Amino acid sequence: MDLTKKNHINALFGFYDQLLTEKQQQYLQYYFEDDFSIVEIANAESVSRQAVSDNINRAIELLEKYESLLHLQANFESRQVIENEVEEYINTHYKSDDVLKLLVQKLLNTEMDN
Repeated sequence: MDLTKKNHINALFGFYDQLLTEKQQQYLQYYFEDDFSIVEIANAESVSRQAVSDNINRAIELLEKYESLLHLQANFESRQVIENEVEEYINTHYKSDDVLKLLVQKLLNTEMDN
């Protein structure tokens, strides 16, 4: 699996991990975060390589399905772009306006908490 795909799955996992079974979460964590091979996961869990592979593939399909329905990752990335544009604009045009910077930061923090 290439690095781009791996990063994409990791990002989706961050949004939708709680929607997966504990076993799927564990296998994805082994595979993507801990960089275990399928064989290493199978040995650690005392299951077949096929069981690990099936669970990982099913979990990836679910993550992509959830994203296609809910768009949490895509919306997050869109907000990140807009936030960067606002920050750049403020730094260019309102560099000394600390009140504006504070208000925008409060707005961003409030949005993230929801």
